[in-house]
Amino acid sequence: MKVQTKWFGEIEVSDDKIITFDKGIIGFEDWKKYTLVYDAEKEENISIIWLQAIDEPTLALPVMKPEFVYETYDPVVEDELLKSLGDDIQDDNIRVYCALTVPQDITKMTINLKAPIIVDFDTMKGIQLIADNSEYQVRYPIYDILKKEEN
Repeated sequence: MKVQTKWFGEIEVSDDKIITFDKGIIGFEDWKKYTLVYDAEKEENISIIWLQAIDEPTLALPVMKPEFVYETYDPVVEDELLKSLGDDIQDDNIRVYCALTVPQDITKMTINLKAPIIVDFDTMKGIQLIADNSEYQVRYPIYDILKKEEN
């Protein structure tokens, strides 16, 4: 299927690359279907990925694997909430992403560690949850961490 996007132009997305969020994403509950957009040639070293809404060209959220900036990231979430991803969840097929906020002043870039986005690539279902970990912030500063990784 062809998907029109504001930031990436028209992209081709196969049905097996569409992630369904039955409850939407916090703040974007009306949009349920997304795909991940990234540079496939740099897949191993990619840090920022775009979670692009299928039905809304202007909705693309920058996300990243939290381990890039918080090595010991391990969100505590209720198992009951994860059941919406499927009955037989295998850790190998689960990916956790966190949304980024990139303001005009890029040095104020943050990651939301409090509300991870969890995707099961077996079922292609996703959910955004609130982690019970009290140490995780909604706006965890990451600019300095990313600059250090670059060098």
